[in-house]
Amino acid sequence: MTIIVHRIRLLDGVAPDRFETWVREVDYATCPELPSVLSFSVQRVAGPAVDGHVGAGTVADTGAGPLAYVEIIEVSSLADFEQDMQSPPFRKLVSDFDQMAEVVSETVGERIGEGYRV
Repeated sequence: MTIIVHRIRLLDGVAPDRFETWVREVDYATCPELPSVLSFSVQRVAGPAVDGHVGAGTVADTGAGPLAYVEIIEVSSLADFEQDMQSPPFRKLVSDFDQMAEVVSETVGERIGEGYRV
């Protein structure tokens, strides 16, 4: 399984409530229409890292200001996800998202083993 991690920043003037409502009501609701998506979640970043290092609350690598969210997408494969990205439901998500936020970094990797979940 492939994991995609996006670091996200809201555009100037976009209220967090607007974005979070869209995530809950539209983004999550569209996932069943994308067969490659096995799991998807968006996390609000609370602030600076606990150990005091620049990181959790700041986009230090781009100097672009506060980071608001991190989304984690688990997909069956990149090829399958790229196919889903061409679908009308995904294109609508991108159109909506681009009016509220921007992805400031993307990391792609593979999970080691099953991990731990309760």
